[in-house]
Amino acid sequence: MLSYSLTTVKNLPLKKRLCFLLKLVGFVTSVFIFCEFLIYYVVIFQCRWPEVKGGAPMGEKETSASVLKAMILADTHLLGEIKGHWFDKLRREWQMERSFQTALWLLQPDIVFILGDIFDEGKWSSPQAWADDVRRFRKMFKYPVSTELVVIVGNHDIGFHYEMTTYKVNRFEKVFNLTSGKLITRKGINFVLVNSVAMDGDGCAVCSTSEAKLVALSHKLNCSLQKPNHSNKRCSDVEELPASEPILLQHYPLYRKSDAECSGEDSAPPEEKNTPFKEKYDVLSQEASQKLIWWFHPRLILSGHTHSACEVLHAGKIPEVSVPSFSWRNRNNPSFIMGSITPTDFSLQKCFLPYESRVFTIYCAAGALFVILILAHVQLLTPPFYFAQRLISKHKAV
Repeated sequence: MLSYSLTTVKNLPLKKRLCFLLKLVGFVTSVFIFCEFLIYYVVIFQCRWPEVKGGAPMGEKETSASVLKAMILADTHLLGEIKGHWFDKLRREWQMERSFQTALWLLQPDIVFILGDIFDEGKWSSPQAWADDVRRFRKMFKYPVSTELVVIVGNHDIGFHYEMTTYKVNRFEKVFNLTSGKLITRKGINFVLVNSVAMDGDGCAVCSTSEAKLVALSHKLNCSLQKPNHSNKRCSDVEELPASEPILLQHYPLYRKSDAECSGEDSAPPEEKNTPFKEKYDVLSQEASQKLIWWFHPRLILSGHTHSACEVLHAGKIPEVSVPSFSWRNRNNPSFIMGSITPTDFSLQKCFLPYESRVFTIYCAAGALFVILILAHVQLLTPPFYFAQRLISKHKAV
């Protein structure tokens, strides 16, 4: 049978063989382009910026210019030279680059926040490895002049508290042009960037400096929130900031016992939800959490670190949203947050990226179809039409 099929193929005209070969190449190319390029546009195109109720302050008519469009993602974990296999690195970085660049092109955010753990091995990478990681990050997460990128430090960038050094912190801050305990104000909205790794409370040099900056920022913000006719000598020489309650951006979540109360398709797996969190490792300590709430009275807290989604309320009124990982290495269904924010209100919407399992399924289905087409072409597989025709002929003969 095999020799007969090979003879059949050889007897086919060259033009037909070339035509079939071109069809196969076109089929494979189309599947590859869809799975590695077009699928990101198809999925992210379905995401929409959420509408926000409270717009401009003091009753002014709200316009699109008064709303800040913020894109928030976390835990990209760019692999390093020690633990990163070349194919794993190539695959994950391509997925994140295509997702990020597609989102920028389709959604056109005003600002992008990445909530820490930019790198996977920043805590122990050599100067040469660090430079290579930074180069790759800048290539993957390049952005237009109309968009601003703000990066928060995470434990994989500078190490856990016991691994953190002034050198690692300065190295990170120099690359991303930021300082721990920094306030940025955009369209009248105050964002506080917290180095949550330095919130250990043991009085280390980095911790003391970071907390002192946060206390100073807290004083400025609290003075700005006071009523104009309220006289306070402590606020007389303080820089005036927009009278808007701040939004905290940090890597570690505030203290919570576990993810047991978290829900949603991108929350932690059921077998992990009831695992107790360790303070100063999985979440901030209760003391550090209370400090941040007491200092800033934030209207929203955005965090990462757990790689899974969660929404909790602190003190019964302060929402915290834990943003899932942006990397397929950490989960099958990565996502990011789209936020429409004004000085008085905000609205958040989640945007999922393509499921890796679905991409794999498409490749498997295409591979099976590819094999069937080849077998049918060389007549090792009887076409269904002729198979049915032979069955009918046999039935009539009987």
